[in-house]
Amino acid sequence: MSAFDQKKAFILELIGLTSLEVPDSSPKGTIDSLCLPIINVINAHPDMVTTSLCSGRVSVFLEGMKKADTQIGAKGNEGRWLFVTHHPEELPNWYDQVDFVYEEPRPTEDSQRFILFKFEPLILHVKCRDLDTANLLYSTAMGCGFRESGIGSNNIVGIRISIKLDTPIGYLHDEKLVSIVAKSYLELITKLSLDRFTENFRKMESLTRAIELMGKPQKVQVVESKEERRLRKMKEGMARRESVREEKEKKRREKELQNQ
Repeated sequence: MSAFDQKKAFILELIGLTSLEVPDSSPKGTIDSLCLPIINVINAHPDMVTTSLCSGRVSVFLEGMKKADTQIGAKGNEGRWLFVTHHPEELPNWYDQVDFVYEEPRPTEDSQRFILFKFEPLILHVKCRDLDTANLLYSTAMGCGFRESGIGSNNIVGIRISIKLDTPIGYLHDEKLVSIVAKSYLELITKLSLDRFTENFRKMESLTRAIELMGKPQKVQVVESKEERRLRKMKEGMARRESVREEKEKKRREKELQNQ
């Protein structure tokens, strides 16, 4: 068994074992069910295997404590998710699930921990057996509109599309989650995210169909030149005239035999 086949077998075994009781390393903890169609198509291909993926999600994230040498708060330093979903039907009125206090913005401090609203589209990483397969998958993804895609080391193709949304909506103050925007603005970015979910899933379905066709022989459409078309039409016309002549000759002979 080749190194690629060993790696693929190991990944598929992990996928089969993942459950609520045995979570993976993603925030969700289990396989994104919305990705199952494209996962199955990719992993059915003998020269590809999925290594990580997300069907797309909306998240509201409270930054962690900022370190002395950075102005960006990381998740691991007391950062946390306030809301996250992969399912658009769970998105309306999401802000009612967060204990927001609506206030006018205060002057910010260097240590301020911001609340960020994000829509993140499909992201998919696929390990390929060789560079030829990686190039074919990359071209397929680009043809489906995933213009942020690329080929990394070890023939891993990253498939991405640039329809994300990322905006600050508040901050933490005295342990309160302060929204610096009105509910009407939260409703607006919710609508924008729902539109992005629709486009994201449309693109994902298109990509799934395109990957299904990878490696299958395609019908080649022959494009004729004007001269080739002229000669073909002439040949077809001559054949029709010859057929008509032969049919008339046949009827003439039959008539002669009847008159004898």
